[in-house]
Order: sequence, then C-alpha cells, then structure tokens
Amino acid sequence: MSFWIDTHAHIYSDEFKPDRQDMLSRAVEADVQRIYMPNIDHTSIDNMLELEAKSAGVCVSMMGLHPCYVKKEFEKELYLVEEWLGKRKFAAVGEIGTDLYWDKTFWGQQQEAFKVQVGWAKKYRLPIVIHCRESIDETIQLLEPMLDGELTGVFHCFSGSVEQAKKIMAMGFYLGIGGVATFKNGGLDKVLPEIGLEKLILETDSPYLAPVPHRGKRNEPAYLPLVAQKICDYKKISEQQLKDVTFANANRLFS
Repeated sequence: MSFWIDTHAHIYSDEFKPDRQDMLSRAVEADVQRIYMPNIDHTSIDNMLELEAKSAGVCVSMMGLHPCYVKKEFEKELYLVEEWLGKRKFAAVGEIGTDLYWDKTFWGQQQEAFKVQVGWAKKYRLPIVIHCRESIDETIQLLEPMLDGELTGVFHCFSGSVEQAKKIMAMGFYLGIGGVATFKNGGLDKVLPEIGLEKLILETDSPYLAPVPHRGKRNEPAYLPLVAQKICDYKKISEQQLKDVTFANANRLFS
C-alpha cells in the first residue's frame, strides 16, 4: 500500500519546537508516512537522531555537511560526518553539494567537501542528496567524472530547465520536486510536462519553500499533497498514480 514520502525535510529544526508532535500527526493524517531528514552540520545531528529514535520509523536520518556550512574549518565537520557514517546506517549522504546563491567565498572548499562526501557515498553504497542552488551546471560537471554506474542520488529542490532535468535523469539521478512547483513563476510548469515520472520524488524542504497557498509561511510535511496536486495537474494524471510512482521511486532510491 503506497503513501506519500517527504524525501527532504528539516523537521528537527527549532522552528518546529513548539508543535513538533502535532506537526508529525498532521503529516500522518495527510498520508505522509515517511520523512527523510538531511543533516546540516554538527549542530543538527543530536536533534535529528533524537527525533528519528522517537518517531517509530516515520523519520529517517541522512548524514552529510551542507554546502552553506562549508567554512574555513570544514575539515573538522567532515571528520565528524565520516565518523558517523562508520558508526551506523544512514539513508543517504546528504545534504551535500554546492551553493552560489548566498556566498561564493568558500567555492573551492565546497567543491572539495562535495567530492570527499561522494567518495564516502560510494564506500558505503549510499545515495547522495544534492543541494545546488544557482549551481546546477557546475554540480553536474563536478559529478560526471565520479559516476561509476552505481552512484545515484537526488538533485533536491530541482528548479532547473528541461535540458538540465533530462541530463540529470540520464545520469541515473532523481529530481526532488517541492513547493516551487506551485509558484506562479517557479518555471516547473514548463519542465514537468516534458519529462517522465520514472525519476521524480517529492519533498517539502520544511520549514522552507512552503507551497501555495502557504507561501511565505513555515512549511511542513503535511503540505506535500499540495505539491502533488500541482504535479498531477501538469502531468494530467491521478493523485493515486503519482503516489504509487513516487512511493516506488523513493523506496528504490533509499533502499
């Protein structure tokens, strides 16, 4: 029996402190029965693992260093990521990648951190969860020499072009589709009708990027069906069809 899977949500963050349990209840009521949590840096690990332990299989942890938190001392952060990957099983190495939106100061270090973490994903046979804000082409270029026929993952929060989407899918990677699909000028209205469903998965990126009609407010996993409905409109398919396909895709990716 399929259900909605939120493949990317920072629900361990302080934004959910006042009503975390209620938020999880609302998610389950909306048939979002599994939520994958990407790590950020050393500050997010304890809260994330605690939430996973208390959630009875609903919340699942990843381990990685987010590119926006790659600074001068990033080697110390990477050491901790490596230590955790050796300690226990995680769903993926993530959230890793590159970011040219906020700050270009540590671009070289971002690339190095990305390559190192991709190496660990190969070692532990895990998928990678990629952040690439304003840097899709650069990230594809970084990734291509490291492809080995087995490495897979997701370009989370995808908001690129049809050409970029097809290139990513041809590499064996998935596209994480979230709230941007509901934005008037998000651009996905032109992309989604042109690509197949075989590499699509759903996400909220909570507490960020809330879909319309909640845009600008705190996002949460219970809003995932709003994203799904928009995709169904673009693809002219039923909600059940999308649920079945994205359920299978997420399970395949995070096997």
